[in-house]
Amino acid sequence: MMKVRSGMFDESSKSHASSKLVSMIAAFVIVFLVIYLFEAVVPSILTMKPMMEEFANMGLEEGETISFAESMKVANKVSAPPAVMIPTLISTVFGTIISMVYCRFGEMRSLGSMGVRKKKLVPHYLTGLGIGAVLMTVIVLLSALFGAQKISFCTGVNFGLIGLYWIGWFFQGMSEEFIFRGYLMNTVGGKHNYMIALTVSSVAFALAHAANPGFGPLVFVNLALFAVFAGLYMILTDDIWGSCAIHSIWNCTQGNLYGISVSGTNEMESVMKTVADSDSTILTGGNFGIEGSIFTTIVLLAASAIVLYLMKKKGVMISENETETKKR
Repeated sequence: MMKVRSGMFDESSKSHASSKLVSMIAAFVIVFLVIYLFEAVVPSILTMKPMMEEFANMGLEEGETISFAESMKVANKVSAPPAVMIPTLISTVFGTIISMVYCRFGEMRSLGSMGVRKKKLVPHYLTGLGIGAVLMTVIVLLSALFGAQKISFCTGVNFGLIGLYWIGWFFQGMSEEFIFRGYLMNTVGGKHNYMIALTVSSVAFALAHAANPGFGPLVFVNLALFAVFAGLYMILTDDIWGSCAIHSIWNCTQGNLYGISVSGTNEMESVMKTVADSDSTILTGGNFGIEGSIFTTIVLLAASAIVLYLMKKKGVMISENETETKKR
């Protein structure tokens, strides 16, 4: 059995959180629902009128209902314009704030236990940006190389709008890292071993996207793999900033550089346009986008293996025998 040396887990072990896994998960569900409600305020206000107009155009009479799938299509359509999408992304800052407040005052643990550290913040964030951009680029190039996608450059690109999207992705990527890694993974990791912490947080992260268009078994696996990779990278660096950067630039590169649907969202302003050149959803990812592709599976498995190697080389991951030897 392997163990990890993690300052974050060590600090989290002193928290007031219950050591019972079921209680931890129950608390997380409650906090997550509170976060969801706060994050939904801005998009609800912005989409209320266009949603009513869409339902009226569909000929729905008072009291008449439609299927969940149809309602999600309408929601995606009215959420697609930049005037709605960008404020929606920025409003995810509530996820970061609420998870920090809960950990600090609910579990009585330090922000350092979430990976919030000043030391090497800038170099860790810049390194994360590079890693996230390279990973998504490799996925897209593999997809094009094997004939699953075609890539072309767009004309009349609005780089100012792309800059606004980047601000939105900055908050969105950071928020999900604070919720699922800084909070959930580290809370569990403080009381249980790192494998349980990674498993619980990764499954929760994947399930949080279950309502997105195109969600399916391979999408679930890939989202969980991304969470595992981000979690391992966070343990390796012992802070949250690198994984925040990876997450944000992963989405920005995917949506605003290559023009691919981000987790089932609609098209947005991009430098390039990537379209499916294959009918195989295993190769293209289908409606969810390239995150649901087998190429994403391969790249994330390779990336996770590299991080595990670095953890072992750096002495972050050690065997129980090594632990016992050092104790003597």
